[in-house]
Amino acid sequence: MLESDVKNLVAAGAAANRDEARAVFARLREALSSGEVRAAEPDASSPLGWRVNLWVKQGILLGFKFGEMVDVSMDHGRLPFYDKDTLPLKKPGLAAGVRIVPGGSAIRDGAYLAPGVICMPPMYVNIGAYVGEGSMIDSHALVGSCAQVGARVHVSAAAQIGGVIEPVGALPVIIEDDVLIGGNTGIYEGAIVRSRAVIAAGTGLTGSTP
Repeated sequence: MLESDVKNLVAAGAAANRDEARAVFARLREALSSGEVRAAEPDASSPLGWRVNLWVKQGILLGFKFGEMVDVSMDHGRLPFYDKDTLPLKKPGLAAGVRIVPGGSAIRDGAYLAPGVICMPPMYVNIGAYVGEGSMIDSHALVGSCAQVGARVHVSAAAQIGGVIEPVGALPVIIEDDVLIGGNTGIYEGAIVRSRAVIAAGTGLTGSTP
């Protein structure tokens, strides 16, 4: 039902009903946050072993398109921030079992963090991202929009896991289970890092890297 609702709104283009689009996006954001749906997921029938769920990425773009800019400043306005009202920060709660150490980190709602994930400040996880159980996102690290990070992955300090929302058909960055991503590493453009790989500090990988 959610998939068909997103596809209908995308097909409607500029004629899409704004209130309906915002409501559907809110449902999608909830499903992404819970891990019920993913922007990409393992698929043994695919040559790459992964399948992109186009409708999910299209639905995320609806959230940007139909959101309104609002003041989301913190500390009584002394720290000014402005963003789309459709893209609030995630509040996992204690029951989620996610450790978010104080110090300036941010996680957008619509990202999934499994139990046992550790977030060291300051780090950032964008909408559509998926982080598996027991993984660590270290200081100054980024997990970009729709990136898929497996279980027991260490994303070291200042590592950048790029995000891919557009084009919607493009594979996001995939980091499979039990991977070590060295510090100050950049992984972009739908690159896939397979299970148990070790990426040395300062390495740059893209989807076109041989």
